[in-house]
Amino acid sequence: MKIVIIGCGHVGLVSAVGFAELGHQVVGMDSDAQRIELLRAGQPWFYEPDLAELLEQHNGNRITFATDLKEALVDADAAFICVATPTRPDGRLNLVYVEQATHNVAESATTPLVIVEKSTVPVHTSKRIIEVLEMDGKLGMIEVASNPEFLREGAAVRDTLDPDRIVIGVRTRGGTAEQVLRGIYAPLVERTGAPLLVTDLETAELIKHASNSFLAMKISYINSVAAVCEKTGADIDEVARGMGLDARIGPHFLSAGVGYGGSCFPKDLAAFLAQAADVGADMSILDAVRRINREQRDRIIDKVKQAVWNIDGKTIAVWGLAFKPGTDDLREAPSLDVIPALQAEGAHVRAFDPAAGQIAKSEFPTTDIVADAMTAIEGADALVVLTEWREFAAIDIQQVKDALRRPIVIDGRNLWPVEAMAAAGFTYLSFGRPDVVAGQVKRAGRN
Repeated sequence: MKIVIIGCGHVGLVSAVGFAELGHQVVGMDSDAQRIELLRAGQPWFYEPDLAELLEQHNGNRITFATDLKEALVDADAAFICVATPTRPDGRLNLVYVEQATHNVAESATTPLVIVEKSTVPVHTSKRIIEVLEMDGKLGMIEVASNPEFLREGAAVRDTLDPDRIVIGVRTRGGTAEQVLRGIYAPLVERTGAPLLVTDLETAELIKHASNSFLAMKISYINSVAAVCEKTGADIDEVARGMGLDARIGPHFLSAGVGYGGSCFPKDLAAFLAQAADVGADMSILDAVRRINREQRDRIIDKVKQAVWNIDGKTIAVWGLAFKPGTDDLREAPSLDVIPALQAEGAHVRAFDPAAGQIAKSEFPTTDIVADAMTAIEGADALVVLTEWREFAAIDIQQVKDALRRPIVIDGRNLWPVEAMAAAGFTYLSFGRPDVVAGQVKRAGRN
């Protein structure tokens, strides 16, 4: 099939290479001319594992990039709207780009096709898209569908090609929109056996926000349990393991630490809360989820103060700037709060991230962003871990101890076993686990 992707951001570009991998012809569109030129040259403008390789494989063959929408839409089966939906100050999403993309498709399309909303949008966005098409005299020739994305940054290509589920929302069951989307995803369903759920438009739109809000709730819940563990001498790793063995709960998103970030969870929680308020539904549970997540960032500063006493004048190394491993995305990352807080206390901060270092230089102009992990910790008074990159855990802890001025680690991601850090002689503070002070394990609440 021929697919047009409108918006080559994180969702749009990954979707484009995924559809090409499935054998479809894909045309990528974006209002950013510089971005289009980079993509034509085979260069993704952001980091995502396996993305560059797939783009290189299909670029100029199954994927092309264009600026003329009318030409791109000729004989297209579907146009996926993957534009930005930024958050307004009140938490609601700004849908001006979705509206504009809809108008543009309506004005440019000359043959029947399906508009598919793939951007994360609030419920009833499809209703407004239908109204736009009706006003532009194209409803009927153009059908409308919802196909929310469930991509995790750092694993987005894998999630595209091996999804947990595919959700399709349509106006009419068995109609043109459903047939087209089933055809697009048929190779993927055949290859992976992924369940394909067809619903009405409103249900499909709601599934994304409901899913992400629930996952964020799991993270904040386990962080609240971790706070109890610290006061009682229990170990959050074992508590989470015991919880996760219950099939009704599962092991995922039960890692205690400095909290979630990124472009999805904070944004989707705010949008879901706003949607609930608009229809008079009580979702105040999500207010607690957001509050707990914010407090985790304060807690790591408290742990630094506990470990080093006075922050003023100290050199603090930070490992990890991106909000999670596998991406260079800084949006809502813990580092955005933690580093300024350390600097406000008088610390000199030296930081490293395997992917986000170059981007971070403009975000942290007064922070010393260095080229490798060991340079970051050389002579530092303490190390703070904010992102759980695998390469950090792979570094020998004796090397870490030798490089630091004082063997102090404040671990916001519970990267190392407590016993190993104690045996190596560290002062080691993590989340929901016993503290280690000068190689001695201190368990609260124990006789």
